Amino acid sequence: MSSFNKQKILIVDDEPDILELIEYNLKKEGYQVYLAHNGQEGVNEAKKVLPDLIILDIMMPRMDGIEACRIMRTMPEFKNTFMVFLTARSEEYSEIAGFNVGADDYIAKPIKPRALVSRINAILRRNSPTEEVSENKLEVKDLVIDREAYLVFKDGQKVVLAKKEFELLYLLASKPGKVYTRENILKNIWEDSVVVTNRTIDVHIRKLREKLGDDYVSTVKGVGYKFEG
Repeated sequence: MSSFNKQKILIVDDEPDILELIEYNLKKEGYQVYLAHNGQEGVNEAKKVLPDLIILDIMMPRMDGIEACRIMRTMPEFKNTFMVFLTARSEEYSEIAGFNVGADDYIAKPIKPRALVSRINAILRRNSPTEEVSENKLEVKDLVIDREAYLVFKDGQKVVLAKKEFELLYLLASKPGKVYTRENILKNIWEDSVVVTNRTIDVHIRKLREKLGDDYVSTVKGVGYKFEG
């Protein structure tokens, strides 16, 4: 059993069958699992146990998952907590709303236990240093991204990127699977420049795809971009 499996997960859902299914499969992986039955109870339980990851259903009584996530994201203790939503496939609007209040990922219903566990493992590994060669060098997929030298190698071959293209790639690749909104990207890469628009980001993404291929950066419709881990 890997060390990251000792982490704490809070599941917030008003359906007992779903709570039981997720709890059973995550406990089998060695995670410490906590339960709550609505958004308000979820916020209260999260404050008590300080979980590493919170799984939130969207539609719940008393307080829905979107509101619970929004409230917790305003609290310093949950700044780095992973928030994952459960959504029905027909709820694309909910996925967008979830990302807008600070969700890290979503899992579609109906839940497939093996896929669920695999996704949770991958999300919690985002904080693991295993893919980092050093503080300034990333190795992800077949890329080596050297921040000190501003160099990228794909399968050992150097890829020439402009400075902002490089910074954008490094930001996305530093947390594979994490969705960065356009606002996140503007703040991190262009800071407070008044001349930069969403179109600028789209152009840089297109250039990255031209130089690296289409398998690295994907678009999350209506939200932003992520690096495919």
